[in-house]
Amino acid sequence: MTNDISKLMIELGESARLSAEYLARTPNQQRNEAISCIAQSIQKNTNKILRANAIDIEAAKEKGLPESMIDRLMLDKGRIDLMASSMNIITKIEDPINKITEEWSRPNGMIIQRVSVPLGVIGIIYESRPNVTADAAALCIKSGNSVILRGGSESFESNKAIYLCLREGLADAGLDPSSIQLVPIKDRSAVGYMLSSMSNWIDVIVPRGGKSLVRRVQDEARIPVIGHLEGICHVYVHQSANLKMAREIILNAKMRRTGICGAAETVLIDKNIAKEIVPDLVDDLSSAGCEIRGDREIKDISSQAFEASEEDWSTEYLDAVISMKIVKDHDEAISHISEYGSGHTDSIVTEDDEIADKFIKEVDSAIVMHNTSTQFADGGEFGMGAEIGIATGRIHARGPVGAMQLTSYKYAVRGNGQVRS
Repeated sequence: MTNDISKLMIELGESARLSAEYLARTPNQQRNEAISCIAQSIQKNTNKILRANAIDIEAAKEKGLPESMIDRLMLDKGRIDLMASSMNIITKIEDPINKITEEWSRPNGMIIQRVSVPLGVIGIIYESRPNVTADAAALCIKSGNSVILRGGSESFESNKAIYLCLREGLADAGLDPSSIQLVPIKDRSAVGYMLSSMSNWIDVIVPRGGKSLVRRVQDEARIPVIGHLEGICHVYVHQSANLKMAREIILNAKMRRTGICGAAETVLIDKNIAKEIVPDLVDDLSSAGCEIRGDREIKDISSQAFEASEEDWSTEYLDAVISMKIVKDHDEAISHISEYGSGHTDSIVTEDDEIADKFIKEVDSAIVMHNTSTQFADGGEFGMGAEIGIATGRIHARGPVGAMQLTSYKYAVRGNGQVRS
């Protein structure tokens, strides 16, 4: 089996590398046409995708997977239409490659330009969400990169159905279908092989999934990684906040979709307004089916809250559970986020612009928000069309990873005979 997997993965890598060299030279118009053709193929094959997804859903239920995971796995016509719509948005984004991002001249007359280029071959390892298959492929094509996709076993049939649409779209646009590869087996050793033995073919790995997956990728990869471990997202309600707005934002930030990385996991409330907002806020969340775990002061105000443990402040629930704490001021809120946050997304609700600016400057997260829901932490909502994930590291990319973040650069130096003394 090991030899079989090695042979398979090497074939995928060689094919992707050859395709990447060709794709990097294609015009933006042709890449856009390919993405549009993929969108059309996805919509044309909606019923086939839904049938494949039904197989995955049934298998997930038989395994007893939690509802939050089944929600991430589930496709319906609306979500498929959204996949296609995201692709059409991606085609309208400015060409991210061959773009002169900076230019200057030297005293000797040389002109130096920094020019964006594709990364090359991107390996994407992901769980659950079959829409990642389409989103990731479209972003890679837009940025001139080939991609090797390795989806989770729970979405295996859905991913295969979408992958056929991807290849059909590329062929219709006259591009090499090998620009997109899908690892066609469930065997987990294929992941290990991607991480440890494919540096000759894969330039960067992007993990998208749970903490255990991302940690494994970061621990085992011999290839650069763009990823995040978890989304421990906070909403801080400052004493100057519009309380009605704050309640609406928190309810949305937690309960719109509890299983996404941008879902709020902790609410911090200024002590000066705690007695005004906590009872109504707890009622809002409880009525929506959310469990509240609060510190002692929260429990003194609302008997509906369960007692929070130290572990709760650093837990990504990805479920209808939220921790809640009272802080004395914005400095304590920022300190709490610094200690327990994951560098993903944090939001402040306040009418004080000076405090909002301080929060935005001092909270060291990939995304920092003012008066809005953390559920907007999404490449599509940022106007990128889609994203591969939210990067919380500081090297290369940070925040939503869209087409522009899947590029590197080179320097073009133009002279007229200069030689160095």
